[in-house]
Amino acid sequence: MACPMQFLCRALRTVGLVLFYYIFSIGITFYNKWLMKGFHYPLFMTLVHLTIIFCLSTLTRHAVHCWTGKSRVVLSWRDYLVKVAPTALATALDIGLSNWSFLFITISLYTMTKSSAVLFILFFSLIFKLEQPNPFLIVVVVLIASGLFMFTFESTQFNMTGFLMVLLASFIGGIRWTLTQVLMQKAELGLQNPVDTMYHLQPLMFMGLFPLFLYNEAVSLSTSEKLFRVTELPPLLYSLLTLSAGGSLAFGLCFSEFLLVSRTSSLTLSIAGIFKEVCTLLLATGLMGDKMDGINWLGFAVCLSGIALHVGLKTYYSKNKGPSLRTLNSKSPESELPLLRQNVDNDDQGETEEEDADEEEEIALH
Repeated sequence: MACPMQFLCRALRTVGLVLFYYIFSIGITFYNKWLMKGFHYPLFMTLVHLTIIFCLSTLTRHAVHCWTGKSRVVLSWRDYLVKVAPTALATALDIGLSNWSFLFITISLYTMTKSSAVLFILFFSLIFKLEQPNPFLIVVVVLIASGLFMFTFESTQFNMTGFLMVLLASFIGGIRWTLTQVLMQKAELGLQNPVDTMYHLQPLMFMGLFPLFLYNEAVSLSTSEKLFRVTELPPLLYSLLTLSAGGSLAFGLCFSEFLLVSRTSSLTLSIAGIFKEVCTLLLATGLMGDKMDGINWLGFAVCLSGIALHVGLKTYYSKNKGPSLRTLNSKSPESELPLLRQNVDNDDQGETEEEDADEEEEIALH
């Protein structure tokens, strides 16, 4: 009797965590598009979000310290500038360009183009030898690339500027998540916990994005009646409130991704991500008026097939081919823990040990 109840509780918990993740993931996508309709300062918005994430990460670290009595990791300046800075710069450009693109493209085109990030993650994973060469990867690449082509083919709402921005963001995202895996797997740095990683990344991300903001938005923002030339207090408070809401969503997205992976598995996050893309497109066509014809939907289905094949192959090979990533990592002094595995409860270890797919690849799909 205990087994069925245990299974039911675990299933309900998984569904709850997936829905929790959907709220933040889908919510921040629609929030960014909604905000960009009347607030044309995506880089400033991103800087505000980075500041809020840093503050919330700091509060979380302090709360954990008070609760457990254990000190949180603080990197030396040398490690911080040499080892964290490349990841921070790539992350800042990825997020900044993604938010910037909402000035030009629809949610559906953004969702579809951003899904191509798996191609670039795969490319850089092969370069850094985080992924083993596999002939089936050619099929994955062809499916995703073909799906992206069909989705954008003769699209009535296609915008080249926005499309190139998201494509560049996806390319940089490949570098970002590859570097993130390397960073979080270096045991001597102690950044296996994503809250600690966010805490260390945000200041360098802010400094990396700030020059681009000064060049592109500073003058316009300083003369805008929405912020610096505001004449009444209520509009200013409204702008600050809406920007703060986005920062809270961004932090919640990072936290919900980690919670879903740590309590279930990376495969659960991958499958949830695939269905999330479908939900996003359905909501975009129903609520935002995005237009998609038959070939667009076919392209989306082909792209999702490629992503699903990639997830399935990684799961299969992690179970059947040679030592797992966990075993390989235990042999290396610089990579003892796979990404996002630090805080898995004992009752979930049997479920998660089989899922050695690189979590940074699945997260980048969302």
